[in-house]
Amino acid sequence: MPTMIGPSFPAVLEAAQRGDERAFAVLWRDLQPAVLRYLNVAAPEAAEDLAADTWVSIIRGLARFRGDEPGFRALVFTAARHRALDWRRQSSRRQAEVVPIEDLLDRPAPDDPAEAVLEAQSTRAALALIAELPRNQAEVVTLRMVAGLDVAQVARIVGKRPGAVRTLTHRGLRRLAQRLAAVEPTRRVTP
Repeated sequence: MPTMIGPSFPAVLEAAQRGDERAFAVLWRDLQPAVLRYLNVAAPEAAEDLAADTWVSIIRGLARFRGDEPGFRALVFTAARHRALDWRRQSSRRQAEVVPIEDLLDRPAPDDPAEAVLEAQSTRAALALIAELPRNQAEVVTLRMVAGLDVAQVARIVGKRPGAVRTLTHRGLRRLAQRLAAVEPTRRVTP
């Protein structure tokens, strides 16, 4: 018999339905291992992705759920099963293409490991440069350029006015451009 949350389930569920991330984490930690085991049997090639899709669907419908812990568990596994069935249907519709082996020799892999390594190194190098900025500039540049947030969002997060965020971003990017120009003097870098 699987482990269950037990008597605290109604309170945990109610908190999760109100948006409490910790309460949702309790539900997820309780059921995720079993969901993943189920999907490893039902659709082993896509178990991780299907588990993620299952939890997304649970999050979307969580506020509407009414019932006890066994009912919730049934809901989660029903969702997992539907994801597995949908995946199998889609997989069966995909036509396998017969390609002569000679044609595969010169084709790059879709997930080029060398490119992934270079990108990871570049990302680490860029983040290291950003980390050398003054703390407030580094934070704002990271939120704007790495996280992709707009000025208003960053201003709310860091508790500064939008004009201050724009100024910090500009100064940080200008300083980064100067550092990059010093490292690669023949390359023109503009903030």
